[in-house]
Amino acid sequence: IEEIAKQAKLKKDEASQALSAVFQIITESLKKDEPIYLPGFGKFKLTKRAATKGRNPRTGDPIDIPAKNLPSFIAGSALKEAVNS
Repeated sequence: IEEIAKQAKLKKDEASQALSAVFQIITESLKKDEPIYLPGFGKFKLTKRAATKGRNPRTGDPIDIPAKNLPSFIAGSALKEAVNS
């Protein structure tokens, strides 16, 4: 928050509100299964994992593992280049 406030020349509470708004927008978009593209940074998207069968490691009994949606992030080429230069 401090670094955002410093670089954007905002007060700390304004920077905190802005960051919270970004996270809320990303969350709400993923709930609707809409990907979020941040040019030069990357893409947030929803990955769907199918239901599977598994085993309880303690008892060995079979269990059903339910399907679920998982948020994922794919780094953009500019971000990859920046961290590798």
